[in-house]
Amino acid sequence: MKIIGIGKNYVNDKSEIAAVKTGDQVIFLKAESTLVTDNKNIGFPKITNQLNYEVELVAKIGKSGKDIEESNAASYISEIGIGIDYTAKDVLNATRTNKGPWALAKGFDGASPVNGFKPVSNFSDINDINFSLMINGKEVQAGNTSYMIYNFAEIIAFVSKYMTLEPGDLIFTGTPASGAGQNFVGDHLQASIEGDLLLDFKLI
Repeated sequence: MKIIGIGKNYVNDKSEIAAVKTGDQVIFLKAESTLVTDNKNIGFPKITNQLNYEVELVAKIGKSGKDIEESNAASYISEIGIGIDYTAKDVLNATRTNKGPWALAKGFDGASPVNGFKPVSNFSDINDINFSLMINGKEVQAGNTSYMIYNFAEIIAFVSKYMTLEPGDLIFTGTPASGAGQNFVGDHLQASIEGDLLLDFKLI
């Protein structure tokens, strides 16, 4: 099972999309051991002093595909859930100094809490899904998939040029352009899709 992430995939204003849509999607991989399910609490990682959160919708792949046509790509999604793409920002900054990869900064244990997967058929339009994140009772991020630079189908078609997508693979599809920030020990995170609370855990 692969965990695939896409970076820098949302804008604050839809009029910005055309200017930044170059076709060069920012794709990275996360280790399967980053995954945390069932709303389990997460121990604050010892490898960082700067743990940054990004709430994201997560597409689960339902069937195998390679070189998938964009026109048919959405049919490869079986379910959509919500998760947090964690980054050890201090580790990332140190790695960037030497032009290194993102693997350690994104791939540590606990870096991918997810929950709340619903059949894609539950969504009347996957390009118009609202989602949000609250921390300690305060909303810090809110997004809608219509603000994506690359939509679900475009992501799937692009990734499948390079690697075969397989049932159970998870794609983190990007975070809203505003509101991402730092977490601390004791923070309580609650993420929702269309107002339905699905992801609910604490950092301990």
